[in-house]
Amino acid sequence: MDIALAQQFLREHDNAVFATWRRDGRLQMSPVTVGLDGTGRAIISSQETTYKVRNLRRDPRAALCVFVEAFRGPWVQIEGTAEIVTIPEAMEPLVDYYRRLAGEHPDWDDYRRAVTADRRALIRSTIERAGPDLRAKGTAGPWWTRRQEPA
Repeated sequence: MDIALAQQFLREHDNAVFATWRRDGRLQMSPVTVGLDGTGRAIISSQETTYKVRNLRRDPRAALCVFVEAFRGPWVQIEGTAEIVTIPEAMEPLVDYYRRLAGEHPDWDDYRRAVTADRRALIRSTIERAGPDLRAKGTAGPWWTRRQEPA
């Protein structure tokens, strides 16, 4: 799948399962809300103390399975390299993350206090691979916008 098509899917859908690798090589997975920043990276907000952040500090490989709100239906898997941005550098990127996913906050000072107290970090993942490629030959538009037949 073309990375630009995967990025378009992420602009429209924010439900995902995020995977990192534990020290012993097994996967650690977490449900997350994912967005896309202005440079096309997948972005996630997380507390600094979570397993996903600890795993990424040791091994920056990351994978996301992003799916539609109804769960059943179109989905995209993306893989890439993640970086962790912490407070204070993460404050404005976390504000941007919130705006992209939820719009304006009623009290940005309160949001900033909560983010600091919660020890939030922003995970940014460069999208290096994406799939599956489910576009039918000769069709127009993104494959997830076409009517899906019930399973």
